[in-house]
Amino acid sequence: MPANSRDRFTLDKDLLAGCNRSIQHGSKSFMVASRLLPRPIREASRALYAYCRAADDLIDESPCIETGLAQLKARTARIYSGTPEDFPEDRAFAAVVAHFAIPKTLPDALGEGFAWDAEARRYETLEDLAAYAARVASSVGVMMSMIMGVTDRNILARAADLGLAMQLTNIARDVGEDAARGRLYLPENWLLDAGLDPQEFLRNPSPKPEILQAVHRLLGAADELYSRAVTGIAGLPSSCRIAIYSAALIYREIGTVIAANGYDSVTRRAVTSRQRKLALVAQAAGSPWLFQTVATAPAHATTQFMVDAASVFAQNDVKGLTAKAGRMVELMLSSELRRRESKSMSRPNG
Repeated sequence: MPANSRDRFTLDKDLLAGCNRSIQHGSKSFMVASRLLPRPIREASRALYAYCRAADDLIDESPCIETGLAQLKARTARIYSGTPEDFPEDRAFAAVVAHFAIPKTLPDALGEGFAWDAEARRYETLEDLAAYAARVASSVGVMMSMIMGVTDRNILARAADLGLAMQLTNIARDVGEDAARGRLYLPENWLLDAGLDPQEFLRNPSPKPEILQAVHRLLGAADELYSRAVTGIAGLPSSCRIAIYSAALIYREIGTVIAANGYDSVTRRAVTSRQRKLALVAQAAGSPWLFQTVATAPAHATTQFMVDAASVFAQNDVKGLTAKAGRMVELMLSSELRRRESKSMSRPNG
């Protein structure tokens, strides 16, 4: 999408106020980073975040997973039909979807991840865990990239990497809190190979050596993703780079605090002070990563379908069409094809 179109986006003030309230009760790290974004992108990103919060709460608070997921699908369908339900989050996200041509594949993937959460799904391998992280975090990263006008596959892949890295960091930080709710996200084969029964850990959560080692390994996997993800910063609009790199640094710092705590995230919670966050923002502002070359490594296997969905309207930049124009042409061609088929079928044989 051309920059001038992106810059014209604005939210109704009442809808924006509702989105801001959701963020204030949600992620403080996101709130800090989003303040650095230019106003149109900041408003759109807050609408996206508010929708994500509402979707998560809807499934989590429903009497059963099936009911919650059905309600979310219905609400999302109405958003994509242009008739959102009268919730601030739905109406705000509908404006984002229409303006930035967000493919439905992305919020659908997010909803699937929330459903996995609600059913307390467990993950045998790191790859299984990555599939979950892709849905609840990479989907958001790809949508954020589209809001910033990005359709390049390499940059989208790096945004998806960043989502994976952040979610793995969250999981490493919340081992104790998750266990208290009967949930375990660490790859179970890591624990079993080390001789620890995951069920035994859930019955008696404690910072056993096997758990500490698993947290260490998970943060190592996250670090690899961060290293590749930050190369995508230079592919973002210059007005957005400091904000996104700040968010990456703030999340990565959580892993540093966990390491300083001896990888014990069962009895201790990693906290990054406001002063440290501001220092990381200053570090981001002077970083060479703002201008480095974007890595061309393919998207992680678990996020490939998201990158495909986001870039489908911009592949090869055909005739310079925007996403919306591409959709219009596709509909026109489809209509013309149906017209010709109908005319052919009505023509007498012979």
